[in-house]
Amino acid sequence: MPGIDKLPIEETLEDSPQTRSLLGVFEEDADAISSYSHQLFQAMQRIYDAQNELSAATHLTSKLLKEYEKQRFPLGSDDEVMSSTLQQFAKVIDELSSCNAVLSTQLADAMMFPITQFKERDLKEILTLKEVFQIASNDHDTAINRYSRLSKRRDNEKVRNEVMEDVYTSRKKQHQTMMHYFTALNTLQYKKKIALLEPLLGYMQAQISFFKLGSENLTQQWEEFLLNIGTSVQNVRREMDTEVDVMQQTIQDLEEASDLLYMPDPDPIKIPINRNLTRKAGYLNIRNKTGLVSSSWDRQYFFTQGGNMMSQARGDVAGGLVMDIDNCSVMAVDCEDRRFCFQITAFDGKKVVILQAESRKDCEEWIATINNISKRIYLSENPEEIAARVNQSALDAVTPSPSFQQRHESLRPAPQSRPKASWTSSSGSVGSESPALSTLSLDALVAPDTPIQFDIISPVSEEYAGQAKSTGPAGRTNPFGESGDTESEESEDSILHQLYIVHFLGSMEVKSTESPDVIYETMRHILASRAIHNIFRMTESHLLVTCDSLKLIDPQTQVTRLRFPLPSVVLCATHQENMRLFGFLLQTAGGRGNGRPISVCYVLESNNEGEKICDSVGLAKQIAFHSEMDRRASEKQKELVKAKEKQQEELSKQKQIEKDLEEQSRLIAASTRPNPAGGDGQFLVLSNSQSEDSDAGEEVRKKGESEA
Repeated sequence: MPGIDKLPIEETLEDSPQTRSLLGVFEEDADAISSYSHQLFQAMQRIYDAQNELSAATHLTSKLLKEYEKQRFPLGSDDEVMSSTLQQFAKVIDELSSCNAVLSTQLADAMMFPITQFKERDLKEILTLKEVFQIASNDHDTAINRYSRLSKRRDNEKVRNEVMEDVYTSRKKQHQTMMHYFTALNTLQYKKKIALLEPLLGYMQAQISFFKLGSENLTQQWEEFLLNIGTSVQNVRREMDTEVDVMQQTIQDLEEASDLLYMPDPDPIKIPINRNLTRKAGYLNIRNKTGLVSSSWDRQYFFTQGGNMMSQARGDVAGGLVMDIDNCSVMAVDCEDRRFCFQITAFDGKKVVILQAESRKDCEEWIATINNISKRIYLSENPEEIAARVNQSALDAVTPSPSFQQRHESLRPAPQSRPKASWTSSSGSVGSESPALSTLSLDALVAPDTPIQFDIISPVSEEYAGQAKSTGPAGRTNPFGESGDTESEESEDSILHQLYIVHFLGSMEVKSTESPDVIYETMRHILASRAIHNIFRMTESHLLVTCDSLKLIDPQTQVTRLRFPLPSVVLCATHQENMRLFGFLLQTAGGRGNGRPISVCYVLESNNEGEKICDSVGLAKQIAFHSEMDRRASEKQKELVKAKEKQQEELSKQKQIEKDLEEQSRLIAASTRPNPAGGDGQFLVLSNSQSEDSDAGEEVRKKGESEA
């Protein structure tokens, strides 16, 4: 038969969340076994009841046949043949009734007894141990919380001894109960097979013994099959007995070896402190601020994973990141209400975590382990040997290793005409240290001798300001398409404003912008270069997606570090496996002296799925496209309106000219008529104005004739 899964009894004292999760799987399996066994018990109970009913009915039939000769039928006459025949039938049926009674007894012993015993004894034992274990676990948690709340200021030896004795008793009770509970669950895996096979074996053996009229070959076939099943059941039983003996011996050994570990604060002389660890796990209390001056403590399971401190609450499937402890500082601190506390400060000083251990030994081991990790000893081949050589006796304070900026300065190449930044040539040192990077796809997609920018050079930095002063008012364009001139801010009424928290991994110039493979290859190249040069720091920024541009904003100062016009972003894609990685291609109009467009690929990591950011960029481009189309339509409509107004104005001018011509023609006609003499013999004299009008009319007339 296949192997049996077992709960690790050796890990019951540690009581880690992984062990609890595995215990939950076994408890679910026990519940499923209980439900299925109950249904199987009901089905077999119906078989047993039916067999008893058949036996009783057969016996009643035999009895009635025997009483036939005693019956007096009004219309019947004595029939000795009929009576003798029925007596023979009664005898045969009586024998069948006896066989059915024997079959009922065999079913009760071989089928119903094993499954009833499994249901009433084994499954109930599991439920009882589960309840006892839950009570012991709750008592242990209560004792630990009471022990953790012991005050340093009011140190009462009697109270402390009572609390420590309570912790010792509850922890021992929980450990012993948990070991027996694990043993019962492990044994259940064997009993499950026995409880399923043994009743079926008994049922089939009873049926075969009852149906002796079957074929001899068929009987031999079934007997051989049942013999094999019986042999397997015996083997499982022997294996179960052996495993039970091993588990009992393990429990005895662990009880003897774990007696010193039951005390929350063991004697360091009996259990020495190990200061050479580069990995550690265990329960700690973490302080969480609940107000300006108030705080609360939560007990969680902490463990180190590489250069990260992780935590996992009981019941969680996986742990979560607490903080990055590479280049961090750790020291023992005095808390007013707690003992055995230590403080971890991140390398940039922005995050501080205060933790409490159960004992002084545990506290010093945690401090030494974090100190070793902060020195990056875990990356060496023999970390414990190196830790033993470099560790000092002072564990109260640990100085972190050089900052990321200093380490970044040391990785820069020799000074050339390039800007001062963290650059690495893709065909220089990177290619020499990692031959796998020089592939045909990389040469076809990435420009040769292109630098890799691992950090963001903010345009408001002092170095940039010095370069701006030295270069004068003229604008400067760097190889990545970032202009030195101050960009105008987008309008506040932009339709789309999406803000994401991202980490800048790097950027480099590429050859092509036609396929997402360019972004995938750039991601691979930048991640490989970071691993080769031990560059693990990533600049955190806020990525603001609007309808006009993409911005990388400093989360502390809210200063725009980089700005990418949205029309320049030609492609955006997410990593095929790690959905948090994404990149986009930026194409500038001309960043070199020859005016040739430059394509740059930027690679970032987000706190959520990068696909959402790419969707936001695509949505912004769609909105910008529709806005541009609406703007062009509006301008075209305005041009049509202006053309119509201009046409109306021309028509009005033409009508006014025609009206003036008519008026001038009328004046000319009036001036050419002879002047009649007055009644008194005097002539009519024209005024100066009339003469001027006549002259003007003459000029207009001549002009009209010339135009005609």
